[in-house]
Amino acid sequence: MSPATLLQISSGSGLGQLGQFLPIVLIIVVFYFFMIRPQMKKAKDHKKYVEELKKNDRVITTSGIHGRIVDLNDTSFLVEVESGARIRFDKSAISLEASKALNKA
Repeated sequence: MSPATLLQISSGSGLGQLGQFLPIVLIIVVFYFFMIRPQMKKAKDHKKYVEELKKNDRVITTSGIHGRIVDLNDTSFLVEVESGARIRFDKSAISLEASKALNKA
């Protein structure tokens, strides 16, 4: 084997393998920062908001039902709607954005 062939083989193998994996690594990093991380932040904000809710707070559920919290426990809320009916909802059924907007108004 000639020295030129050895130089070509050695220089191409190290950088070539890195160059092949670099686009895959970049796709994973972009996917994490634009998809996974914001979703995790949104879930964390929703959990914090739901934990801070108390009696007499007005809420809107994800199904669009407006009401006032009458009772709460570890996993659910008892919401009283305008007609006086009371409905029990799971804590995950509270809409973060809509409830925040309702309480600001």
